[in-house]
Amino acid sequence: MLFALLCTDKPGALQLRLDTRPDHLAYLADLNARGILKIAGPFLGEDGKPTGSLIIVKAETIEEARAIADADPYAKAGLFSAVEIKGYNWVFNNPEA
Repeated sequence: MLFALLCTDKPGALQLRLDTRPDHLAYLADLNARGILKIAGPFLGEDGKPTGSLIIVKAETIEEARAIADADPYAKAGLFSAVEIKGYNWVFNNPEA
């Protein structure tokens, strides 16, 4: 099953995001290599700067998706004020469909 991780950055945490980004990208690259990561990228504010993240992962359960979210270096660094996890059905442009 797919799960969307909707991550909201804490206000004023852009520098923390930038400092942690290399570890975050390495984490996502590993998920991608294992076939877990489907889509990932930042939400942008009106100024074009990141304000959060959308990550879609393949997991068996919401608990597994939560563990993936919790292991993200951004989450470990305390970047996010909130992480919402929702089941996701990829209908259009899904390369696996």
